[in-house]
Parts: sequence; C-alpha cells; structure tokens
Amino acid sequence: MARRCGITGKGVLTGNNVSHANNKTRRRFLPNLQETSFWSDVLAAQVQMRLTTNGIRTIEHNGGLDSFLLGTPDRRLPVEAITLKRRIERAKAKKAA
Repeated sequence: MARRCGITGKGVLTGNNVSHANNKTRRRFLPNLQETSFWSDVLAAQVQMRLTTNGIRTIEHNGGLDSFLLGTPDRRLPVEAITLKRRIERAKAKKAA
C-alpha cells in the first residue's frame, strides 16, 4: 500500500537528521495518513480511502465527497480519485435517466 494521499497526492519526503555534532543521517518524512470512510449520496454507500488530514479537511470544506470530486478538474486529482469520480458520474447519470 502506497504512502500517498488519495486526494491531495501528498507522499513521502526525504531529508536529513542533523545532530548537535552536525552529523547528517538520512530520514523520511511520512504524511499523516488516516484510514477514513465518507458517505457518497450518489452511490448510496460508504467509500473507504487513505487520506491525509489535510485531504479530509478539504473534502469536508467543499461539502462532502461527491461535491468535491465533481467540482474538481481531473488534472488536479490522483488516479485513484479520478476512478472514483467516474463511478460517481456514471451513477448520477443512471439516476437522472
């Protein structure tokens, strides 16, 4: 499982631990990933995702998972989010027909 946010695309960064004696050793900065589930009104189901806390706040700020994905252009979304967006669009079109 990749250490990458499904909405923002934030991943692992690398850097140095620097000691008081100025010794430098490599380290990794891991994103704050949380396993969370959102309710999709269009799909009428829970959708589980691994998101950073910033990604969770972004979705909640934009009115939920459906409205966030439908209102965000594809070029700003990772592949996982684009596939979920397509599922929501198909279900919405099916409901309308």
